[in-house]
Amino acid sequence: MTAATADTEIERRVWRLLEQVQDPEIPVLSVVDLGIARDVRVRDGEVEVVITPTYSGCPAMDTIARDIADALAAEGLGGTRVTTQLAPAWTTDWLSDEARAKLAAYGVAPPERASGDKRSLLGGEVTLACPRCGSRHSERISQFGSTACKALYRCLDCLEPFDYFKCV
Repeated sequence: MTAATADTEIERRVWRLLEQVQDPEIPVLSVVDLGIARDVRVRDGEVEVVITPTYSGCPAMDTIARDIADALAAEGLGGTRVTTQLAPAWTTDWLSDEARAKLAAYGVAPPERASGDKRSLLGGEVTLACPRCGSRHSERISQFGSTACKALYRCLDCLEPFDYFKCV
């Protein structure tokens, strides 16, 4: 086996491991689902994982970096390094379709892709589908939800509150 072939196999192995590293704030999502695991670089058996925070002040990034390093070390991939890359900035467009479905099943409204709601073009409040009953009859209660990257909404039909993962 050549060094390049070995590095490619290690890279595949690392990506599989990253699919198991959960976001500490939304544990149904992995760092791959979120799109914050940007790159895996392997050279001569040395591993670097590149991550991008969902926003520059995200308090979970230190925990995520440590969880990645711990997961790799547990699989015998010591000597790894986790690097944070701020540019290009993370966007909710990097969420996989599977991640959006997982968010909804978890009770968090996933970010809207494109809105036909003209109020959003003028800075107005966007109406969101309730992840519990599907109604778009909702209102924002607070710009901030359980974490800074989420807003708190309430469904006006089933009356249940829900978080909305903000579009970035």
